[in-house]
Amino acid sequence: MARRAGGAFVLRMEDLDPPRVVRGAADRILYDLRWLGLDWDEGPDVGGPCVPYTQSERAPLYEAALADLARRGLTYACDCSRTEIAQVASAPHPGEEAVYPGICRDRGARAFKRDPATRLRLPSWFRVEVMDDALGVIAQDLPRDVGDFVLRRGDGVFAYQLAVVVDDLAMRITDVVRGADLASSTPRQAHLARLLGGEPPRTVHLPLVVASDGSRLAKRSGGASVRALREAGITAEQILGKLAHGLRLTADDAPRTAAEVARAGVIAWPRDPLSIPAQWSAITAR
Repeated sequence: MARRAGGAFVLRMEDLDPPRVVRGAADRILYDLRWLGLDWDEGPDVGGPCVPYTQSERAPLYEAALADLARRGLTYACDCSRTEIAQVASAPHPGEEAVYPGICRDRGARAFKRDPATRLRLPSWFRVEVMDDALGVIAQDLPRDVGDFVLRRGDGVFAYQLAVVVDDLAMRITDVVRGADLASSTPRQAHLARLLGGEPPRTVHLPLVVASDGSRLAKRSGGASVRALREAGITAEQILGKLAHGLRLTADDAPRTAAEVARAGVIAWPRDPLSIPAQWSAITAR
């Protein structure tokens, strides 16, 4: 999309949660992407007008956004534990987040049992609709479907919802392509972007890649990684050809380079998961 539109392709390293950051993972990500034939105009290893491109180095921007929201009375401190929230919150459907019931919303100044998180104060009723190029309308009544959501955790780690919005605005991001598992975050991010004086980027939420039996690929279950496929002798062009066809970018799954895929035309974004070949699923199981 970026290449066909003549725009800049921005790569951002989202490493907000220190305990979960694996040493060397960032370098491996960059290597795998370059091996696949992808290149970027702005990023942690090439620079650009919005440095730094690594979120762990952008904390002052997130602090400034939080301070702005706090001055306007749009945040409050919350020291609720997950157990306390679960006891009060309505039971979510499988795979959904628990809706925060507003336990700390109007408690005012008090002593905290633990280091408090910072939550965004939502209106009593507020429906947000976002048009997604793949999924169509993504709509939520934020107070009912999400509740006042966390902007910074009690341990000081900034929430994904805040960081990506601040960075998208600062980096002038116009289009975001990501997995459909993040679609439910879009309405709250759109609302937060407007509170911070900007407009949210357009989005395309694409289906996830699954194993040939339909099961989810996950790190802990040994799902086929780019590195494993490479070590097994599968070429970058083979991988890109399969993915491009699954995304309906090409009429067949013949091997293609990233540049060739970039020149292809979108027929219609799919909504069903993309299945990788059975022999690829078995690679890391051997």
